[in-house]
Amino acid sequence: MKCAYCTILACIFGGGEKLPADCPMSTSDDVMEKAKEIYNTDPEIRELARQSSIVEATGYMEWPRLRDTIEFAQRMKYKKLGVAFCVGLHREAGAVSYTLEGFGFEVVSVCCKTGALWKKDLDLSDEYIGYSKTGYLIGEISCNPVAQALYLNEQKTEMNVLVGLCVGHDVLFTKFSEAGVTTLIAKDRPLAHNPAGAINTYYYSMYFGELQKKLSQK
Repeated sequence: MKCAYCTILACIFGGGEKLPADCPMSTSDDVMEKAKEIYNTDPEIRELARQSSIVEATGYMEWPRLRDTIEFAQRMKYKKLGVAFCVGLHREAGAVSYTLEGFGFEVVSVCCKTGALWKKDLDLSDEYIGYSKTGYLIGEISCNPVAQALYLNEQKTEMNVLVGLCVGHDVLFTKFSEAGVTTLIAKDRPLAHNPAGAINTYYYSMYFGELQKKLSQK
């Protein structure tokens, strides 16, 4: 089943007889029951789900994501938040940290370059060090999302906020973070960190259409 291509969306009305035969709610009923069991038996998970829905309903179409983040953390009674950021968004990370502190949170921020991990120590060849393939300076020190996560674990943050970590680095951070993780800013350099712009504008058909043509010709 590919839910993204479904035209029925019976799930948003509670399911029922209109469920497609290959819908996960039809083919993986055991998974759905397991999820319900977790919500019903794990108080922390239930509260996370409850407060998420309350924030969604309260600020729908009015609150920016930063306020969603603040409201959710407040409702969960978190006191200590982590901010894991890309050095390229140092200014934004400062503004986010300042705002969160203004709402009474203790904020621990950690830069992607912490640990000063050399790219050559990750077995990267020279062609991927110093300058990007597109000619921009990227340096010789690697991003270190594992160290970012381990450091925030040590600081015992209750929720971690991602500000612009690269694709892949965010995967590593999330894998090693003991606290729950939310993404405030998803990095997208050419689109001013608005990844949806690649889908919701001409850029989608123009750029990805041409790219697909090139790949199909190989």
